[in-house]
Amino acid sequence: MRIAVICYPTYGGSGAVAADVSQRLAERGHEVHVVSYDRPFRLDRQLPNLMLHTVEIGDYPLFRYPPYTLNLANKLIELVHEHGVEVIHSHYAIPHAVAAWQAAEVVRAESGRRVALACTLHGTDITLVGRERGFHALTRFAIQRQDLRTAPSQWLVDETAKHFSESRIQVIPNAVDTDRFRPDPAMPWRRNLAPADHRVITHVSNFRPVKRVEEVVGAFATLRKRMKATLVLVGEGPDLPKAEELARELGVRDDLRLLGLQAPEPVLQASDLFLLPSRSESFGLAALEAMACGVPVLGYHAGGLPEVVEDGISGVLCPEGHDVCLGTLAANLLLDGDRYARMRTAARDRALQFAPEPVVDAYEQALLGLVRT
Repeated sequence: MRIAVICYPTYGGSGAVAADVSQRLAERGHEVHVVSYDRPFRLDRQLPNLMLHTVEIGDYPLFRYPPYTLNLANKLIELVHEHGVEVIHSHYAIPHAVAAWQAAEVVRAESGRRVALACTLHGTDITLVGRERGFHALTRFAIQRQDLRTAPSQWLVDETAKHFSESRIQVIPNAVDTDRFRPDPAMPWRRNLAPADHRVITHVSNFRPVKRVEEVVGAFATLRKRMKATLVLVGEGPDLPKAEELARELGVRDDLRLLGLQAPEPVLQASDLFLLPSRSESFGLAALEAMACGVPVLGYHAGGLPEVVEDGISGVLCPEGHDVCLGTLAANLLLDGDRYARMRTAARDRALQFAPEPVVDAYEQALLGLVRT
């Protein structure tokens, strides 16, 4: 199979999933062409049949904003003609599924060749961006024109059916590399993250409003009243300054560590708890990575997170919309040594159920089905 995979290169679940699946498909012998405007942060393996193509964006003065979707569509047309690409797999609908459809239509009109289209929905392309008035109609059209649609959770399938009138979607959960993300009793980063007598509370994200970083800081401030602790934030994004300012207002700025863009593995291995208070998380890949390192997750019983975190077993999920404090629940868990130890073990066990091989099997079978039809 010769496949083009479109993704964003930035820190986030969609780019991580796209890069990992691309590399694993290449390891199985498929020819994979990754297309983005920069190297995806998880695309780190060197394979002879795995190629990265960056989209060049012109600066012609007529355009007020660079027409990335058109440049992307043109790149995809080139890949079909030059490399015989048979399938275009878009990760995140906006604008990737639109550009893929444009490219497929041009190829069909010019040569009569059919290029199959697949799209994996990841969350905010359905719950936020795609619902905006300026995108909604085109997003719905592009999704419905795909030959294969996948989503990482049943919750996201239901949201897509509700808002885009499309329910023909296969659930393929995200996977976690349980060799890369695993407990490390030595915790080599621990002494650099916090004093020896502090608990380490972690949040990893792109710090967009949907991640609700203010609730992370608020929960930490509540926990901090009952024990010594350090809050470690990994990643970058528009709401990161807001988190720092709120920590200052709540009197916990001295216990806040901002690590920026880092490989999360050693941080998670040195952590005690992971906070993810998003109320529309489609899956929660960062949460799954924490669990693979034996770190319990605290969040809301909302979105697709309950399909990953087992409430009371591998983590704690609060009822959404109720006056329940994540910080209080976090402190209660850490102060109950036996329960906390059981939850660390259960978190790792749960993550093992999302090992890569079955997930890549599902993608491979679904994509090959498009080529064979």
